[in-house]
Amino acid sequence: MIGFCPLASGSKGNCIYVGSTKTKILIDAGLSVKTIAAKLNEIGVSLEEIEAVLITHEHSDHVRGLSTMCAKWGIPVFANSDTARGICDVLNERLKFKIFSTGETFTFGDLEIHPFSIQHDTLDPVAFTIKCEGRKLGFCADLGFATTLVKNALQLCDYLYLEANHEPSMVHACARPLVYKQRVLSRQGHLSNADCAELLSYVYHEGLKHVHLAHLSSECNSPDLALKIITEKLLSEGKSVEVSIAYQDKVSRPIIFETAQVV
Repeated sequence: MIGFCPLASGSKGNCIYVGSTKTKILIDAGLSVKTIAAKLNEIGVSLEEIEAVLITHEHSDHVRGLSTMCAKWGIPVFANSDTARGICDVLNERLKFKIFSTGETFTFGDLEIHPFSIQHDTLDPVAFTIKCEGRKLGFCADLGFATTLVKNALQLCDYLYLEANHEPSMVHACARPLVYKQRVLSRQGHLSNADCAELLSYVYHEGLKHVHLAHLSSECNSPDLALKIITEKLLSEGKSVEVSIAYQDKVSRPIIFETAQVV
């Protein structure tokens, strides 16, 4: 498959497929290898075709499948140095990494990958933009606040995967401990529906084709509510783009590139 597809998005595990005519990768591997392989098969891709995994940060819902993936399949893991150390601590083993520097663009195969800093409660968390088949893709989740750097990095994307984690009133009303609520609502936590809407409004342009809303809380949000808040914000400003949900428990809408886009 040439394009990309969120395979799972949320606190129980995260994984995104990105593929060009020459290169196939994953962003994060927070599921078992068996589950990742099954989800890839649903979109016509085999695990044997995956050439690398990019890691955003070391939380277990982003790295759970790495040990088996590396041991059995020999798939290289791309991460910055702090995240690599954090992954080794989380998994309690040493993996072989290809280290990138946050903020510095690099290439892998025919993909141009730009990792940029985000605010989250991990060692050196990043989001990515990836140039694939003449298109710019933005993948930005697990952040508590959209900095100017984030807003600049996501300019002129053709496709976006943006966090719409929670509705603050639902966080306050849930039965979780206070420390959980404070973390989620902090600048090192997660973006709310309104935060997502503001970020999307800022980076919106007429060439934006589709947005996946990502990392929705199963307890403190709902797909209908997230879609309502984000689309109403855009419509109030005369902006229109196709928006769908990146689901936790099933493969989300795949974005298929039929031909390379001239840039």
